[in-house]
Amino acid sequence: MHYKHQILKKMNIKIVLLLAILGFSTLSQAQQIPAPPQSKSILILNATAHLGTGEVIEDAAIGFKEGKINLVANAQLIKLGKDAFDLIIDGTGKHVYPGFIVPNSTLGLVEIDAVKSSDDEEEIGTFNPNVRSIVAYTADSKVIETVRPNGILIAQITPRGGRVSGSSSIVQLDAWHWKEALIKENDGIHINLPATFKRGGWWAEPGSIEPNKEYNKQLQELNAFFKSAKAYLGGASDSRNLVTEATKGLFDGTQTLFIHADEEKQIVDGIQLAIENGIKKIVIVGGFEAYKAAPLLLKNNIGVLLRRIHDLPTNEDQDIDLPYKMAKILTDKGILVGLENSGSKERMSSRNLPFLAGTCVSYGLDKEKALQLITLNTAKLLGIDQQCGSLEEGKDATLFISEGDALDMRTNKLTHAFIQGRMISLATHQTKLSDKYKAKYNQK
Repeated sequence: MHYKHQILKKMNIKIVLLLAILGFSTLSQAQQIPAPPQSKSILILNATAHLGTGEVIEDAAIGFKEGKINLVANAQLIKLGKDAFDLIIDGTGKHVYPGFIVPNSTLGLVEIDAVKSSDDEEEIGTFNPNVRSIVAYTADSKVIETVRPNGILIAQITPRGGRVSGSSSIVQLDAWHWKEALIKENDGIHINLPATFKRGGWWAEPGSIEPNKEYNKQLQELNAFFKSAKAYLGGASDSRNLVTEATKGLFDGTQTLFIHADEEKQIVDGIQLAIENGIKKIVIVGGFEAYKAAPLLLKNNIGVLLRRIHDLPTNEDQDIDLPYKMAKILTDKGILVGLENSGSKERMSSRNLPFLAGTCVSYGLDKEKALQLITLNTAKLLGIDQQCGSLEEGKDATLFISEGDALDMRTNKLTHAFIQGRMISLATHQTKLSDKYKAKYNQK
């Protein structure tokens, strides 16, 4: 009996695993076919256009052809021939925006957190500049399709873990595979500064706060890594070091160093480390206490991808509203600011990015400046502002039409979305369920 029990137990385990695999394979199938290249010229007429530059055009004419914007004007001040555009979309009463950009994201790197085989966001090891997140990116992730209906059309796919996580790449969110999705490959390398303190306590208990006694040592190790890399790249060697060679772009200016740090000391030490090693392009990621280091940031032309603002302060003595006001504080100081949303449930909550910008408006930031936090400002920080981030002639036609204010969850209802001029599907598993049950109750 015991032997039979063991056999049955093993069979049950195999059946459960098989069902899990089949379930995951079903979940991982894409719902939409990526849109084909733009074949007809398109004109959006009479909508309110929010250009992403701070300018707003009422009764706008936004035209695009072969994936590029070729007209941005006031519809009342121009004359167009009947055959100037193949398709005209009436935008009366609606709003047009540049596609929103989510930076420092793991979209497409993880499908289901509880399924290890679908999680490819992190490599083992401490110094991994040679890790390229883009090769693990799954363009047909079902999570990706859930963010597009809120206007998220571009993402920076970023690795996690280690002291040096690896390189990120920037993609558009409607493609067959990662090579087709690419906007900018290996745009930067990400490093995680050690924390200056450690928290004790059990789970949710507050516990104690203690200094990180290893902080200086950990910082020195990071500094030594970059000094060694710089020396290797500047000399001649009989053997190749692929790990070290991956840092070349930081020293020749083709890549950005993204320093993940929240504390003032971390930020200052990280910037000094980069400058001492001759790294010129620097962006702070997180930056909760960046306002304390504002003079240093301004002096070195360093921007901030600000951490999730729908959160609590990091210290007990800080204003409870400080995270909500942080974007305005930094913007008022003249610092270039974008918004990022990493953290708990970051992939699924990426769709809430425009509403984070909307919160900044509620706490004093001008609405068009808040829009720039997730469009042109972020594009500048990622080095893609010549191609994306605003509605300007010559740029990619990556944009969308909303029935109302795109920064307000009550009114951001997309009717059309375009990536590089291609009209993409806004359907998701959720919209299909909604249609299904609406049909059910309409039958009654």
